Amino acid sequence: MVWPAVIRVVASPAIGGLIIGHEVARALSVRFIFAEREAGKMTLRRGFEITAGDNAVVVEDVVTTGGSTREVVDALAERGAHVLAAGSIIDRSGGAADVGVPRVALETLQVSTYHPENCPLCAQGIPVVKPGSRAV
Repeated sequence: MVWPAVIRVVASPAIGGLIIGHEVARALSVRFIFAEREAGKMTLRRGFEITAGDNAVVVEDVVTTGGSTREVVDALAERGAHVLAAGSIIDRSGGAADVGVPRVALETLQVSTYHPENCPLCAQGIPVVKPGSRAV
C-alpha cells in the first residue's frame, strides 16, 4: 500500500468528521487537522498549518450535499496542498455530491428529498428537521 508514504495530512470538517478523520490519520501515521466554520466558511484555525505541496485527503462522517467537504478541499488547496481524494462513511447524495476531487464512501444511500411545495410530510403537518450541520 503506497498511500501512507504519499499522504502527509488528513483533514476533516468539524464537528462530524473529527473522530473518523483522526482515526484515519492515526491508521496512516500522518498528521490530522480540521476546519471549523467561521463567518459561514470552513477555515483552518487553532494553529493548523499546511505546507505548500502537502498531499492531503479529506475525511468526513456523512456527506449530504458535499458542501462542507468541498469547503475543506478548497481551504487546503488555497494554502497550496494537493488534495488527492475525499472519503466518508456515509454518502446520502446517492453518489451525486461533487467535492472537486475523487470521492469514495463506505455506504451510498439514495435519500428522498422534496421541495417544500411538494413535500408529503409538510402536507401532513409534520415538522421538517434539516439533517447535517450546515445552516441555510
